[in-house]
Amino acid sequence: MILIGSFAIAQKQEVKYTIKGTLVDLNTKAPLEFATISFISNDPNVPAQGGVTDLDGNYEFKVSPGTYTVKWDYITFKTIEKQNVVIKNDKDFGTMEMVVDVAQLDAAVVIAEKTTVDIRLDKKIYNIGSDLTVRGGSASDVLDNVPSVSVDVEGNVALRGNENVTIFIDGRPSALVGLNGAEALRQIPAEAIEKIEVITSPSARYDAEGTAGILNIILRKKSLEGFNGNLQLESGVPERLGVSFNGNYRTGDWNFFTNTGWRYRTTPGNASSSTEFFSPDAANRFVDERRDFDRLGRNFFTSLGARYDINDNSNIVANFVYRYGNDDDVTTNTIDRFDINRNLNEATLRREMEGENEDDYQFTLDYLNDLDEDGQKLSISFQYGGEIEEEIANIIEQETTTSTINDVEFQDQETEEQNALLQIDYELPIGENTNFEAGYRGNYRDITTSLFFAERLDFTTPDSPLVPDPGLNNTFQYEELVNAFYSQYGHKWTKFSLLAGLRYEITDVDIFQETTNVTSEKNYGSLFPTLNLGYEFRDGENITLGYNRRVRRPRGRFLNPFPSRSSESNIFQGNVDLDPSFANSLELTYLRKWNKVTLSTAVYFNRSEDNWEFIQEETGELTDNGDPIIRRTPVNLSTQDRLGYELTLTYRPFKWWTINSDFNVFNVETDGDFNGQSFDFNNTTYFARLNQKFTLPGKIDLQNRINYRGASENAQGTNDGIVTINLAASTDIWDERASITASVSDLLNSRRRQGTVTTPNFISESEFQWRERQFIVTFVYRFNEQKRRDRNNFNNDGGDDIEFEG
Repeated sequence: MILIGSFAIAQKQEVKYTIKGTLVDLNTKAPLEFATISFISNDPNVPAQGGVTDLDGNYEFKVSPGTYTVKWDYITFKTIEKQNVVIKNDKDFGTMEMVVDVAQLDAAVVIAEKTTVDIRLDKKIYNIGSDLTVRGGSASDVLDNVPSVSVDVEGNVALRGNENVTIFIDGRPSALVGLNGAEALRQIPAEAIEKIEVITSPSARYDAEGTAGILNIILRKKSLEGFNGNLQLESGVPERLGVSFNGNYRTGDWNFFTNTGWRYRTTPGNASSSTEFFSPDAANRFVDERRDFDRLGRNFFTSLGARYDINDNSNIVANFVYRYGNDDDVTTNTIDRFDINRNLNEATLRREMEGENEDDYQFTLDYLNDLDEDGQKLSISFQYGGEIEEEIANIIEQETTTSTINDVEFQDQETEEQNALLQIDYELPIGENTNFEAGYRGNYRDITTSLFFAERLDFTTPDSPLVPDPGLNNTFQYEELVNAFYSQYGHKWTKFSLLAGLRYEITDVDIFQETTNVTSEKNYGSLFPTLNLGYEFRDGENITLGYNRRVRRPRGRFLNPFPSRSSESNIFQGNVDLDPSFANSLELTYLRKWNKVTLSTAVYFNRSEDNWEFIQEETGELTDNGDPIIRRTPVNLSTQDRLGYELTLTYRPFKWWTINSDFNVFNVETDGDFNGQSFDFNNTTYFARLNQKFTLPGKIDLQNRINYRGASENAQGTNDGIVTINLAASTDIWDERASITASVSDLLNSRRRQGTVTTPNFISESEFQWRERQFIVTFVYRFNEQKRRDRNNFNNDGGDDIEFEG
């Protein structure tokens, strides 16, 4: 109340009037974001005043009473100017249409197409722009270049070091992310992505799933007038080919858009491990293992959609996305087993030939209605999607010293998911500075996994049949329905902003184990409060404080009690009694922008209760080769505290040189015990990224990116640090209608995980490299498009955005 009172006193000292309006493109009717509105007083002693438009082209700010020359400026558009405008009360300029300045557009000097960061009260938006290092890459490569985000060697995504992050496609859960999120992200082409929203302090509008926060991948949907688009061709080493088209056709009230592509690529990788067993029952004291992965992937991706403008206030958008993957992978596993004196007991060669087919589809229908000119809005979204995946593997193991076959296996795993979503959001402005919002989201998921495993037991009879294993064969069904209701209230004073909300989610889970005819149910309701506060010191400088409560729900294989094998001696077994983990998060963020430097920094804290830990332990059983079988399973083990600090810095010393860097350091402390063993640990680690882009004479762009992921540890092991270097160069040809880019990913071939796992029963040192170094060349041809500066970058210094290039 004291703070509010101080604002009231300040407002009495100087009367100011509210100015508002909207700027759109005359041809496309698209909003013009970050356009500048300037009020230049006829009195030379009065300083200039004004503001910028937001992402919807709207602007609202206060000016002192007086007579002004008003200018509306937007890069490559003709300036609108009005003289002798008298301000003596609030004024609404309404919707103004700006016209492209063709002469200015043709004369514009191309410096760089940048990626920008728009910082809002509850999220940050990273526009991908022309990141040279991810051309020809995937969504996984794009995310690995986003500040606050890291992607490990296996493709697992983490936000501020926390892997429990929820990934959305176009603001919703999606079958495109799939059950295996890491692999699914590798199948989404980078050129299909427009921007990434990083939401570390989600408001009540968003799902409460994901204790780290939310990453929202927005797919491209062009909306330029007429026919526009670009065609991209790619090739590289290891062998890869690809073609994609991104474009749209807009006429009248209709806009049709697509992003379609096909890829063929090989992805070699490797892994190795050396394990020492302490059990007296182990026939082999030491086991050395080497695996080589030869992967061949074929992928088709398409997004087809249409938007119809019903009238000036409402529209409807329909979008269909389909992805097909067909992979043929061969894994060669060389295993040497030794006794306690390092004498060779056995040497085997194990070959796994796996074929995988995957079909993903998603249909969405969105309706938006601006109910009145005061900002009242209603939006309704419906989504239905699914995924069908089948993996068939044939495995043969041979004893190399005697050239005899000692193991033949067959495995067929099928997974099918169906999901549906209905979301309704309503926004009601109350006066000029207050907003109320309420909504509902219903999210349904049905996941069925079936596993059939058989192996040969009789090697004395040639071509003896394979025998099914009843201990592994099973069908597991997971059905989940989450109904959520939320409301939130926002208010803005002169410099202070508040956004407070409450979300209630009702979760109903049914688990059916068809093999054993066992049914389990989990039903619970939870409240999730959120609070975001902001204070603006001046234009370009603000501080925000955010609090939210989040949840991590177990599903799929984490709950399936039937074991699945990653190798003969390593199994993963779910825990049907695994409960959700809840977390409370708090973060304090500061942003400051100078002429050439932008600084964004944050301190954050996260506490998770009933946190999951993955326990590795011996089962007491041995393989046919005498190796102890090690089981990995999740349990609700611990309370976990995360305290971290992050820094994002952008510096542009010259027009031709841009430097971007981000640094994240965090401490993780876990407290928990399992089966008499303490799993307490305390670990501090960090990751850093340096990105530089140079524009040289001759329209040549150079870019380099260095990532370093610091060493880390948990209760059972340690991981070494990893450094990765990516380089890229691009040039424009044919009067900037086309571009050629050459890039190398993992220049030093050093992106590999190296670590040690230590338990009372064994110690294992391992190394894993999912993808080896690759070279890519891409060619992009633009239809009815001219390469020019990203308009988002031409805001004035008062905007709450920061540049982040590539």
